[in-house]
Amino acid sequence: MTAPSPKFSDVVSAEIPDQTRESIDRKIYQPSKKLIKVIRDYQALTSRSSSFIKLLSKLYILKHRLYSVICGADIPLNSQIGLGILMPHPNGIVIHPKARIGVNCLLFQQVTIGAGPKPGFPEIGGHVDIGAGAKILGGIKIGDHVRIGANAVVVDDVPSNSTAVGIPAKIIKQNLSR
Repeated sequence: MTAPSPKFSDVVSAEIPDQTRESIDRKIYQPSKKLIKVIRDYQALTSRSSSFIKLLSKLYILKHRLYSVICGADIPLNSQIGLGILMPHPNGIVIHPKARIGVNCLLFQQVTIGAGPKPGFPEIGGHVDIGAGAKILGGIKIGDHVRIGANAVVVDDVPSNSTAVGIPAKIIKQNLSR
């Protein structure tokens, strides 16, 4: 007899960040993880102030520009990104600096998170998987443990534990048991 497979929401936490997801293996080419590390290091550095830190921050700005070009991603240094983010293919990812992304999220290539028809910027919960080419636009809230399909255009709120697909995105599955 086989054990039941775990539910999507049971595998990864929406509250507790898994920092091992961002750890860099020196033997593998991982520019997206290096880009995120530069962003995190810059944010930690600029929280302090001194003339030496201002000079050192210029180095981080250059490193950020280098990894942004290598990755083909537009993720500003002041982005509000929770720990444990994964970007297996960072090419074309665009994140508005005022958008908020929760912990343990997964972003595939060509994802856009930014301004849209509703005033404000997206707030993305924890453990949200966003498929390739998806667009999350405007002042909307995406709940925890959500899956957003490839090429979906999300312009309305998405409740926790659901799946949204299409243009405009519609909820096709909502798992209320947890």
